[in-house]
Amino acid sequence: MKKMDINNTQQLKKKIVIIMGSTGTGKSKLSIYLANRYHAELINSDKMQVFEGLDIVTNKVTEEEQLGVPHHLLGILNPYADFTIQHFCDMVSCALESIVSRGRLPIIVGGSNTYIEALVDDNDNKFRSKYDCCFLWVDVPMSVLDPFLSKRIDQMIENGMVDELRKMYDPTVDYSQGIFRSIGVPEFDQYFRNEPSLDKEGRATLLQKAIREMKENTYKLACRQLEKIHRLQDIKGWNIHRLDAVEVFQNRGKEADEAWKEFVAGPSVAILDQFLGNVTN
Repeated sequence: MKKMDINNTQQLKKKIVIIMGSTGTGKSKLSIYLANRYHAELINSDKMQVFEGLDIVTNKVTEEEQLGVPHHLLGILNPYADFTIQHFCDMVSCALESIVSRGRLPIIVGGSNTYIEALVDDNDNKFRSKYDCCFLWVDVPMSVLDPFLSKRIDQMIENGMVDELRKMYDPTVDYSQGIFRSIGVPEFDQYFRNEPSLDKEGRATLLQKAIREMKENTYKLACRQLEKIHRLQDIKGWNIHRLDAVEVFQNRGKEADEAWKEFVAGPSVAILDQFLGNVTN
């Protein structure tokens, strides 16, 4: 395990890592790998994963997948709670202070790029004056990512997503509120609303419609996330390190694992070793 040298002078900015990428590209896997390597703690920047519940729908990492790495802002808010960009910035700032004070490296990871932008490029430049950021971008072309996202939703359904949604279904809920904004929740409204009055064929038709809409909206989300990253890089001038993960998605099994080590994990370690400067074994 590598650890930051915490004996930096007070004049130096505190170093943090921010992992970006479209949904489904493997940000969580990379963040946990790096956290174990660099004595780090993770801060979730997915605005839907901050809420309690709907773990399958929102693709939260399981306790087993976390491998003992501390996760902040993950599944902590009431599903109906209001969670604004300002709330996010305030909570992340508190988490950062806590992590840094214990001599650990903070890694922010998630797909809510608008929230990340608001955090990093605040109005008074307070964040950048305090923190030195290393941006990592796990990139997969949409032509390659799309079929994977479709299969991932099929797997979510196999894992019990429909029952999870049914337990949370509220016919009076405002779909602009809390966790109910998550992709997968409004898409299933008509299915659950009409389920009791439909025959088997009618239910199957509405179910397939809901799944199709969920897949379409997930694809649109991934496209928006990608466009946002390009805008941050090309227009705002963020120095974002691109990790080309296409080989990982074009292979299976051992070949995919080897590709991940070669094209994602390996380059990330090289970038962070240089970024962190003084690291000790």
